[in-house]
Amino acid sequence: MAEVKQPIISPDRGLKENLINGKLAALKESGVDIKTVNTSRNSFLERDAEYTKEALINFLTHPECNFTITEIKAPVVVEKFKIPDIPLTIFIDTLLGQFQPVLKALRKLANPLGLGSVIDELEGELEKAIRTVLQNPGFVPSINQSKDGDEQDGGLESTGYVYIGDDPNSQDDFNVEDEVGQRDFTSVRLIRDDIENII
Repeated sequence: MAEVKQPIISPDRGLKENLINGKLAALKESGVDIKTVNTSRNSFLERDAEYTKEALINFLTHPECNFTITEIKAPVVVEKFKIPDIPLTIFIDTLLGQFQPVLKALRKLANPLGLGSVIDELEGELEKAIRTVLQNPGFVPSINQSKDGDEQDGGLESTGYVYIGDDPNSQDDFNVEDEVGQRDFTSVRLIRDDIENII
């Protein structure tokens, strides 16, 4: 008969050993002298623990045994951010507007002298020149950055978060970099309704 170990369930022991120790602990609490209980290979307790272990593993790894994330809060890292060149759209009134105060002053001087048409002609020539510029006004330069700084500009810095459950409102309201934060801000549940077909 194999030596009976102290029936303690411990995270340092395997599933099968903990199953055997759980049975031994129950027997001991029921008044059974566990020194007389056989736990050697092919004994009832050993076989029972083996099949229970396999049943548990089969259940937990079943394709329909899906765990559901019911709460998660996590920061987001933007790996790359790229915007191509963007053509500028400039309205003629925008560029012509800067000349209006000058044209207005010139009209005040020219109208009494009967030279208002000259100012109108000047304004027309300015408009023609501006329209030529508007045919090819230029581009807003492209943006091409990455978090690692290995792209055109590099050094991308960005913040954000994803969540399931309550909105934390800000990335500053949670920290999941350590085990405590991971426990506090992450929850996974096995929902019974999702596994009714396999229990």
